[in-house]
Amino acid sequence: MIRTVFAAACFASLPFAALAESHITGDAEAGEKVFRKCMACHAVGADAKNKVGPVLNGVVGRAVGSIEDFRYSDALQQLNADGVVWTPEELAAFLEKPRDYAKGTKMAFAGLRKEDERQDVIAYLATFGADGM
Repeated sequence: MIRTVFAAACFASLPFAALAESHITGDAEAGEKVFRKCMACHAVGADAKNKVGPVLNGVVGRAVGSIEDFRYSDALQQLNADGVVWTPEELAAFLEKPRDYAKGTKMAFAGLRKEDERQDVIAYLATFGADGM
């Protein structure tokens, strides 16, 4: 009984991002190359700033539409209100066809059709904490 309570307490204390990262199967190095397709609108890293799209530092495990100084579409604001979190699975679904995932999104990108590219870019994004490190 004590072990069960202790294990539950330890599990509950893990950051969500660490749990989300456990489902990441892609290759971060390959994802850095895939991310070049995203760089016109998004940035990552310590000096990243919002562009047409929000900064993606710490996106894995973060609530959808939650960068305070970025103006999101109504579709992403609704997902935020619904409590949706950018898990690797949610990101993969969004990246496959953003407009199908979030009807009304401002994101003009058609999507990443290849599963391995989606997984790789998610693995790359997971290497950045909220501070860009």
